[in-house]
Amino acid sequence: MEIKISTKEEEVLESELKLRNDAEAMRIKRYLSMPDLSRTPESPICEIINKARKMPLLHDFDNIIIPEIVPADVSFDLFNFAPDHPARSTSDTYFVDKKNILRTHDTVMWYYYLQLPEIKKKIANGESLGVICYGKVYRKDEIDRKHMNIFHQMGGLYLVSDNGKTLTIDDLKNVLSEIVQMVFGRDIVYRFNVDTFPYTDPSLEVEVQINGEWLEILGGGMPRKNVLKNFGVTGYHGWAFGFGLERLAIISMELPDIRLLWSEDDRVKKQLKLGQKFREVSKYPAIIRDISFVVNSSSFVPKNYFDLVRDVIGDLAEEMALVDEYENIKKFGIGQKSYTYRITYRSLERTLTDSEVNSSHKKLEEKTREIYNAMIR
Repeated sequence: MEIKISTKEEEVLESELKLRNDAEAMRIKRYLSMPDLSRTPESPICEIINKARKMPLLHDFDNIIIPEIVPADVSFDLFNFAPDHPARSTSDTYFVDKKNILRTHDTVMWYYYLQLPEIKKKIANGESLGVICYGKVYRKDEIDRKHMNIFHQMGGLYLVSDNGKTLTIDDLKNVLSEIVQMVFGRDIVYRFNVDTFPYTDPSLEVEVQINGEWLEILGGGMPRKNVLKNFGVTGYHGWAFGFGLERLAIISMELPDIRLLWSEDDRVKKQLKLGQKFREVSKYPAIIRDISFVVNSSSFVPKNYFDLVRDVIGDLAEEMALVDEYENIKKFGIGQKSYTYRITYRSLERTLTDSEVNSSHKKLEEKTREIYNAMIR
């Protein structure tokens, strides 16, 4: 059964966003408008979803579609995140307002699913519950070829009454083994490691061996009783999992750049098939520029600067790194700090010209000066 959750709160927040023109609102609106690749038929992200949904263990699970704007207390407090957890920070999470955020993890679907009247009725009758959820999630992240601030996750939850059969961590391992082999084939070498999550215990991660290197691809665990109780569920236990779809796709196709998953170039799109090694269409040359500036260190958050670069340069920024930072009271004054970022400009579709990059870099300097009251060095 497919279930779509719509809330009045999200509708109001979206309406308010439309009226806002501040920088944070403009970028949030842009991110929300980007396509959901897990529901784009020609995308390998969607291919993973389609394969997973056909697995016997998940075939009869409900499929829930949840809001992209969710309350922060639901996302963090109800899921047992520590008060000082980094995800609660505005430097890690996109806050639409003081109380609502762009969803950072698909596990928040537990809340929406377990509040449904028909599901509460099943719980009252002691019936088992199974649900999956997939789609875009949002986290402030650095800029490089393996990460984007917008990506896709898929999660699953299976609960049974304590009065019925008993599920163990081995049951979860069987599910995760099926997912791994579904994506990478039966010959893939993989292993389970102990992990820690705020809402499951015990917890584990799965690593696969690719070209002699172990790579983490997904995690899961047994939902904590106290977390289930936050949603009004007692007398139940089960398993849950969640994973990033981009990571599976990148490993499966040996994709050199995450931006390729969003490409509209037909030469790229026709190659994006799971299990098929990607061959470079053309490696356009990179152009590297540094930007150095002095700002008030108490009001500047280095990680937030990546969002400004995304706003100004867009997907022409292949990589970006903070390469230097230092204070010099005599030179800059008290409370002032110098930062230097190195930006690699590269297009996936054409050769960039020096003048084009210089123009973009000039705009970045102007915006840095304007927004942060920075002195460009």
